[in-house]
Amino acid sequence: MTRDDGYFGEAVAARYDESSAEMFADDVVEPVAGFLAGLAGDGGRALEFGVGTGRIALPLARRGVEVHGIELSRAMLRRLRDKPGGDAIGVTVGDFASAKVDGVFSVAYLVYNTIMNLTSQDAQVDCFRNAAEHLAPGGCFVVEVGVPDLRRLPPGQDAVPFRVDGGRLGFDLYDVATQSMSSHHVEVVDGRGRYLEIPFRYVWPAELDLMARIAGLRLRERWDGWTREPFTGDSRQHVSVWEKPAA
Repeated sequence: MTRDDGYFGEAVAARYDESSAEMFADDVVEPVAGFLAGLAGDGGRALEFGVGTGRIALPLARRGVEVHGIELSRAMLRRLRDKPGGDAIGVTVGDFASAKVDGVFSVAYLVYNTIMNLTSQDAQVDCFRNAAEHLAPGGCFVVEVGVPDLRRLPPGQDAVPFRVDGGRLGFDLYDVATQSMSSHHVEVVDGRGRYLEIPFRYVWPAELDLMARIAGLRLRERWDGWTREPFTGDSRQHVSVWEKPAA
């Protein structure tokens, strides 16, 4: 963890797009941008919590939506600014659980499990409140996050691998008593090893609904993914939309 950029300092930012290349593919990004553009509507504004290097903000802006982002890591923001169209994205540097942006928005959103970067329940509740305060009446808060993978944990085991790929190994460690987890990334390149650990707090769909209720939002829809597949008991992730009442 770096003093200024949290867990996404220069070493991570320099390789972020490459290490997550599959998430930058057009067939992954465009359904997200289309979904969010539909919620923003004509002339609507969008606020991204954890804008990063602009994976979603840039294609959303290309659809004609005015996008503003909140991001703690200046190293990630430098990558956003270097990309075509990056200068058109308004940016506020800070913690998206508390940072304030001028104006109101039609949609606020958190993608790619970013809600779990807030490692306490209080911070996650504050995030919902912050989103609600930025939304216009009738506006929506959207979260994409995985369903906790605890069914893959046999008794006595606390680790779940998520990547075993040549010189790369990734696994999550779970503490079911506290809902804390950490992702561990090990990579070997040219005989040299790199190791990164990032803490998270996993969160259940029903818990998110309660956080939304505390913030004055109500569940509007929940899907398995961005192309609106039904959410079921077998879903390993969800895209949820909470709405700020119009009156």
